[in-house]
Amino acid sequence: MGDWDAEPQDDEAGAVIKTVARQLKLWREAAGLTQAEFGAAIGYGEELVSSVERGRRIPRPEYLDQADEALGANGKIIAMKRDLTEVRYPKKVRDLKKLEEEAVELCNYNNSVIHGLLQTEEYVRASFATRRPPFREDELEQHVAARLARQEILGRAAAPLPVFSFVQCESTLRRPIGGRMVMRRQLERLLEVGQLRNVDLQVLPLACEDNAGLAGSFRLLRLRDGSAVGHNEIQLVSRVITDPKEVQLLDIRYGIIRAQALTPRESMAFVEKMLGET
Repeated sequence: MGDWDAEPQDDEAGAVIKTVARQLKLWREAAGLTQAEFGAAIGYGEELVSSVERGRRIPRPEYLDQADEALGANGKIIAMKRDLTEVRYPKKVRDLKKLEEEAVELCNYNNSVIHGLLQTEEYVRASFATRRPPFREDELEQHVAARLARQEILGRAAAPLPVFSFVQCESTLRRPIGGRMVMRRQLERLLEVGQLRNVDLQVLPLACEDNAGLAGSFRLLRLRDGSAVGHNEIQLVSRVITDPKEVQLLDIRYGIIRAQALTPRESMAFVEKMLGET
């Protein structure tokens, strides 16, 4: 995203950014430095320092590192990184990431692309690059970083480990997003993730006459408090589904989709065969 992230686009993010900006300004003024002097000390221009202190730009981690050292904050400014980590990303991504972190079981059916939690960085970048009208370069980088940040949940070591179930329509494995080499690495990634003890990855073959997922991709998340929610995303709409009847319908539908798909073992063999053909 270059040296600076874009201005926050929602109230929640804006409030956090303004709080951090105010603290940075107070630290600088307490040190008796002008914006120009402070910028020179940390290697940034006066205009950019001003933009950060007005909450118009989100300071990058290295900016906070250098500010902490220059102002003798002894880690207090560095600690602000945690506050800024999430708000760098669009609100719908932050909301989904929070749901995923609260889930003990995540069930996912996809018939358009490889699921976001399974995508390689090259695949992520290629899929966002196909968007029309196209993203600006800084927007593209923001979306790529946000999707990769969500994938941290797959490597979470804290107990209890969440359980993941992915069903990918065969069409998503054959759609050459990014080209041959990108798809080859993506298939290898599926095989890697499929070996995790808390992951079941299945393929729903195109040759299967029955497909309960023709209405589109969706997620079903079972949360720690015993409740469950659904989620789907289409075009400009990202929707969390909480109505018990709708969630029950998705639960039934997902169970049927899993039954129609190849078993996890058969699916891994299917992906290996496709990899050999790529």
